Amino acid sequence: FSGVLAQDVLEALLELQDMLAATTARVAGRNVSLQDVCYAPLNPTEPGVGDCAVSSVTQYFQNNRSRLALSAWQQDGKEQGTVDWHDHLIYCV
Repeated sequence: FSGVLAQDVLEALLELQDMLAATTARVAGRNVSLQDVCYAPLNPTEPGVGDCAVSSVTQYFQNNRSRLALSAWQQDGKEQGTVDWHDHLIYCV
């Protein structure tokens, strides 16, 4: 993996998403935030930021740094080793 699929880039993307989720703007005398304008199909009447649909490679890790950083020992027959975010991404896509 290289380029945009490097762990440091994914971590920076998570940070950017957090910053955007916390952003507010003043429009027509009212504070407007992401939950006011996002697509939230599972909670359309009163969405919170966590309800907003996010289309991002980081969604494979539930937009969570801890899940991106996870690794585990795995044995598959005689093959054994450590699996991490690379393996998870390959499995998902």
